[in-house]
Amino acid sequence: MKNNILLFLFFSIFTNAQINRFFYEYKFIPDSNDKADVKKEMMLLDIDKNGSSYYSRDKFVADSTSQADLEKQIKGGSGNININRSERPGQVSYKVTKQYPDFKTYLFTRVSTDQYKVKEDAKPEWKILSDKQKIGEYNAQKATTSFGGREWTAWFTTDIPFQDGPYKFYGLPGLIVKIEDSTGSHIMTLVGNKTIQSPAAAEKQIEMPQNVRVLGMGGKEIEVTKDQYKKVWKAYVNDPSKNMREMMMRNSGDSNTKVAFKVRTSDGKEISDPNQVFREMEKRTKESLKKNNNPIEPDLVN
Repeated sequence: MKNNILLFLFFSIFTNAQINRFFYEYKFIPDSNDKADVKKEMMLLDIDKNGSSYYSRDKFVADSTSQADLEKQIKGGSGNININRSERPGQVSYKVTKQYPDFKTYLFTRVSTDQYKVKEDAKPEWKILSDKQKIGEYNAQKATTSFGGREWTAWFTTDIPFQDGPYKFYGLPGLIVKIEDSTGSHIMTLVGNKTIQSPAAAEKQIEMPQNVRVLGMGGKEIEVTKDQYKKVWKAYVNDPSKNMREMMMRNSGDSNTKVAFKVRTSDGKEISDPNQVFREMEKRTKESLKKNNNPIEPDLVN
């Protein structure tokens, strides 16, 4: 009888074209040298008949607000575009999608001014154990895997008929309700769920005026393999301002294109000289990389 109920629920979900949204509390330690500094982010896992999408709720809200503001300014036709990201942008900038039925997995992420679509060439290989316990309201069973340069312990429930989970994890006989790496640096725990009629994260491309590009918004992703992405990341770490310099050089000979870079230093001083801007950007990036040395997937950047 239980199997019949699950099959009916599964069929009902897909025939009504609904989105099943699962909320995961993501706790992570960015700096391995400061384990007391634990960050939190609410992540969303949206599942429909075609696949799933895992992303930050805060980033989605901030991006949606900025996109609406950008569309309004473009329609206004004033010629001046100013993007003020007043909303909290979120601490997790990447997104992971999986395509059913073969679970083709992609990581969407940004390096400097470019967006990348990184194809995952490995799948989690699970060892299912006999251990069982209650995770929240769900009866869950234990499983382990090695993935991305970390050892992971997951708890899955057959009460929810999806063989999916947060980030790139999938392939267990039910939804993953909790997963944690062996160092305790990355923990994702299911804390709620609801059904929505259509994905609130529906994306649409904005038609940008000619010669207008807003960094961090829109644009086509560059599809790469993991090995290609590693090379891109290494080049970025070695020279963080390279993309910006190349963009300025490309546009310097175009009289119809105006490129201006401005940043504020830690003491509030505004810098507009390109060379000073690039030095400040490089300084900030290297400081950030030093404090964010504990990524969820070490094998992707090492």
